[in-house]
Amino acid sequence: MILLLAGTKEARNLAGYLAQAGIDCIASLAGVTQSPYEYPLETRSGGFGGEEGFLSFLAAKKISAVIDATHPFATQITERTARLCAERAIPYLRYERPEWRSRHGDAWHEVASIEDLAAIIPVGARAFVATGKQTLDAYALLGDRTLFCRVIDPPSEPFPYPQGGYIVARPPFTEASERALFEEVKPDWLVVKNAGGASGRAKLDAARALGISVAMIARPAPLDGIERREQVLDALEWAEAL
Repeated sequence: MILLLAGTKEARNLAGYLAQAGIDCIASLAGVTQSPYEYPLETRSGGFGGEEGFLSFLAAKKISAVIDATHPFATQITERTARLCAERAIPYLRYERPEWRSRHGDAWHEVASIEDLAAIIPVGARAFVATGKQTLDAYALLGDRTLFCRVIDPPSEPFPYPQGGYIVARPPFTEASERALFEEVKPDWLVVKNAGGASGRAKLDAARALGISVAMIARPAPLDGIERREQVLDALEWAEAL
């Protein structure tokens, strides 16, 4: 039985291929989204309860390999999973979609972290934050800017900053829909993590078309000594070879 740590569009695609290939697999979701997309195989949702809970789950389900297809910025999950699998000689694969690369006409400004944004986004600017609600607390240093944060589920608490607000919308988004949204919100800046992926590219294309500056938060450095794939079918091939 393979454990697929999921939550990305590519993980859903991989789940479909694994199901079609008849490979025993269970998908695991973090449980952050209230109504996640369905997977074509057995699926669990929620945390494991720390390292001991994760190891107990591996034993109970007789997990023989793990494919980590979580978000490229889910560094804690990836580090823990890779380490525990290595300690127990469980085959582990990190699937991580390629980074975005700038194109002609893009106005990208790369920063190492959210904490660096105050150095490039001027006071009084309007910024569209596309890094998720979980990161919003870190934007206190931009409290004197107008911030708009897109979320999937309607929030139960008020927006934490005096200027701006939440925008509730569920992907997928097209370049046309992103342009329409930006024309309504009128951001000077788009703040994104370099997560990669075709589906997320629409907002970058819309920003380029409208001349919006992009603050691109760099992807964390990859872990050393682990097997990695950047294409879904390569990850499927790895699973089939087991």
